[in-house]
Amino acid sequence: MAAMRVPPFEPAEGPAYMYEQVADHIEARIRAGEIPLGAKLPGEQALRQEYGIALSTVRKAMGLLRDRGLITTRPAKGSFVRREIPPPS
Repeated sequence: MAAMRVPPFEPAEGPAYMYEQVADHIEARIRAGEIPLGAKLPGEQALRQEYGIALSTVRKAMGLLRDRGLITTRPAKGSFVRREIPPPS
């Protein structure tokens, strides 16, 4: 089955923090199959450039994705999408 395409990231005006918006966008990409289960995510610097955000914002977004049970991070290896992810909340 082909992956669905998630629209490009567009920061929204409003109460949501930027790191939440980035985490929501990456989660949508994972759930759509655009980023496959078990795949390694781009590094922090690559995500910083892709989303045009500060490194600290990337780190907060990654922490939120870990808290949601979507990714796991291995020191010196990177962050990976879990092979099984929880249903959307």
